[in-house]
Amino acid sequence: MILLALLIGLPAQAATNVDTRTVNYKAGDTELRGYLAYDGEQEQPRPAVLVVPEWWGLNDYARRRARELAELGYVALAVDMYGDGKATADPEQAGVWASQISKNPGLGRARFMAALQALQGQQGVDPERVAGIGYCFGGTMVLNMARVGAELDGVVSFHGTLPVDGPPAPEQIQAEVLLLHGGADSYVTATQIADFKRQMQHAGADFDIITYPGAKHSFTNPAADAVAQKYDLDVGYDAQAEQQSWLEMRTFLVRVLGY
Repeated sequence: MILLALLIGLPAQAATNVDTRTVNYKAGDTELRGYLAYDGEQEQPRPAVLVVPEWWGLNDYARRRARELAELGYVALAVDMYGDGKATADPEQAGVWASQISKNPGLGRARFMAALQALQGQQGVDPERVAGIGYCFGGTMVLNMARVGAELDGVVSFHGTLPVDGPPAPEQIQAEVLLLHGGADSYVTATQIADFKRQMQHAGADFDIITYPGAKHSFTNPAADAVAQKYDLDVGYDAQAEQQSWLEMRTFLVRVLGY
């Protein structure tokens, strides 16, 4: 991996002392508990990244991604979208929690912005250099936040569904947008992709869509195959697409955050 990073011009050094801790913050009356990962040996302010989880909530997968970003030198906060750091392995329960957010966009925005403010206020964070990434439900969330004009340098959606309601106004989108999409994702239609592209172009957004042929929804998560088998969901892990999409994200973050 280090050799590949050097070949494509990415920083190859890995953090040797990744620390983690819970960050408590609030959105309205809801107590939220994010998971912060950072290189404890870094002294200079660093760029930061929000990690918005899949609809399962703040689980081990989201925490793992935060730690991997910290290994790259970022300060990363895995976001609590449901309160009290909740997570589940039951898709029925996950659907209930996610629906509460999707049916109340203002609630989702408030919890995202609370996480953003909590991250910007952490010691060692450069508050002017912040990006967001998200997976599935989280990918949709970061796309929505970009479309409503959140002050982020960039957002990356991994196999997120595509928001097409409430098209953004021209020049409203401040963040650069990278959408990493599975070519065999049955939860995103060709019409949705076309509508999303048209709306983003109309808004004058700086965006890119990269598609991985044959990759299904949730292609980055090694647990997706077991979930598909247990619950009869059309999801699946794709190791090659996972690696390629992570490298695309790294290239993107280096460009938009300057690190």
